[in-house]
Amino acid sequence: MTQEQIRANVEAQRKIMEKLIDLDPRRENAAKIVNNADWLDKLGFIEVLRDVGKHFSVNAMIQRDSVRERLHNREQGISYTEFSYMLLQAYDFLHLHRELGCSVQMAGSDQYGNIVSGIDLIHRALGHEREVYGITAPLLMKADGKKIGKTESGAIWLSADRTSPYAFYQYWINVEDSDVVSFLKWFTFLDEPAIAALADEHARAPESRAAHRALAREVTRTIHGESELAKVELATKALFEGDVRSLPEDMLRDVFADVPHSQHDKNLLSGAGASLVDVLAETTLANSKREARQFLQAGAVLVNGTKAGADSRLTSEQLLHGHTILLKRGKKLWHATQWK
Repeated sequence: MTQEQIRANVEAQRKIMEKLIDLDPRRENAAKIVNNADWLDKLGFIEVLRDVGKHFSVNAMIQRDSVRERLHNREQGISYTEFSYMLLQAYDFLHLHRELGCSVQMAGSDQYGNIVSGIDLIHRALGHEREVYGITAPLLMKADGKKIGKTESGAIWLSADRTSPYAFYQYWINVEDSDVVSFLKWFTFLDEPAIAALADEHARAPESRAAHRALAREVTRTIHGESELAKVELATKALFEGDVRSLPEDMLRDVFADVPHSQHDKNLLSGAGASLVDVLAETTLANSKREARQFLQAGAVLVNGTKAGADSRLTSEQLLHGHTILLKRGKKLWHATQWK
């Protein structure tokens, strides 16, 4: 990447991290974001070989899990650039310890070997009396053994432009029952007695989904704030009860982003309006006009949350924000009709 791309990425991530970590330089003991290019770019190749490379055994480097896996599982092997990454990360730890007094490096367990390399380099370069440590956490796994990460299907993002607050909330409220208690421990700041109480309630009455609601509420509040949490809870309630007319336009778009859509001619809504039977037959809610009539006669169809009659028609007055009419059949089946 170019330096401009890197700076843009750092600034985008800073906005997320500011919600979790104090980065205000005016505050005592505030966190710092540093760029290792500031010191790595100044190093010469001979300097790295002389001051860093001499402390590393190739035999030991090859035994690291990160290197051994690449050597065995990739037809192309491993590039010298990838192989040298361990040296760069080790040197980062040395530099941060020497210049900023950093004594602990934290990472996922897949970085264990690189952290140990940094500790070894510090001891060799500055003396074994230096107290430096590594803390690793296991990679996040769901109960089914699959990794939680950006390369997996259904990944969620911390930035609202990648995953809307509503979709973010829904992710947590719909996690598997077998994961919810672990996720409460990992992703929230609820204390142990509170989590234990939720775990007990979940064991007694999993259908109440109290643990799921607590998880979704806590994580969404942490990442998106109290005001966004209030909005998504309102949207969730509206969706459950079927009364969607009060939803703001942006929330309406987020809530129904994943439901089936269809496009219709807005001119059909003028005058007497469009026959709901005809429209239903053009959606995913009915396979034919005959089936649409049966659903309407049974009172199974709602228009914007209001039960429709057998002879109902759609008019421009029913448009939400001037372009959408939401249809629902039964308890869960939604279809968004877009009128242009």
